Amino acid sequence: MSATNKRTTNNGPMIFRQLFEADSSTFTYLIADPNSGEAILIDPVLETVERDLQLLKDMGLTLTATVETHIHADHLTGAKRLREQTQCKIAYPAMIQSSCADIGIKEGQAFRVGAVELNPLYTPGHTDHHFAYLIDTPIQKFIFTGDALLIEACGRTDFQSGDAATLYNSIHNKIFSLPNDTIIYPGHDYESRFVTTVAQEKARNPRLGGGKSREEFVDIMEGLDLPYPRKIDFAVPGNELCGECPGNVPEEYRGSCAARDQG
Repeated sequence: MSATNKRTTNNGPMIFRQLFEADSSTFTYLIADPNSGEAILIDPVLETVERDLQLLKDMGLTLTATVETHIHADHLTGAKRLREQTQCKIAYPAMIQSSCADIGIKEGQAFRVGAVELNPLYTPGHTDHHFAYLIDTPIQKFIFTGDALLIEACGRTDFQSGDAATLYNSIHNKIFSLPNDTIIYPGHDYESRFVTTVAQEKARNPRLGGGKSREEFVDIMEGLDLPYPRKIDFAVPGNELCGECPGNVPEEYRGSCAARDQG
């Protein structure tokens, strides 16, 4: 499932696609400069690498980098396989100090794809190294919030150095401080929704909206009683290696790893 749009940036049009991986309900975002043909993928998924490669080929685009919002616990990233197939760079939050990454993302250092500029915003709380990415245009602001802020939800804070109070501060200081009409593209959705806005989340988010205090938010997050993530035991160590399949991947999830092993 995907949505296709062309946006306008300070330096001209921007190619944009929102792509979906059903098993982990993960959104991957393709952003490209149509003039240079350079493209990036935000949060690619291992299972959908072939789809993404075919899309890039069909659109005549060159993948220059994959960009992660954080080390995911619910899927293996497609970053390493995409680099093997396209010679693109892998961008991870710099504070992780990943030996497999080519580029370290830092707040205050814009990340460019052709004429399109992404502004990294440090948004810890779901994890201690999480980033969101803002594209600021004269017409509209777009923010890719990863797992920090979802549609009428937010990322959980009970593992990977998560902290509810920290997440509350990140969302209020870095996302809710943006104009109300800022468009939010989340890292996941589990109910067939695709997009939201800052105004909508301020008003409707059951965990954060309606002016909820930090203390109220912390109480809500501590009372969620969420199940143990089904892929965390292999996804986190695999993603620390940019999408390497570790030996403990269960048989039911080994299909994509086997395809990789066969070259």
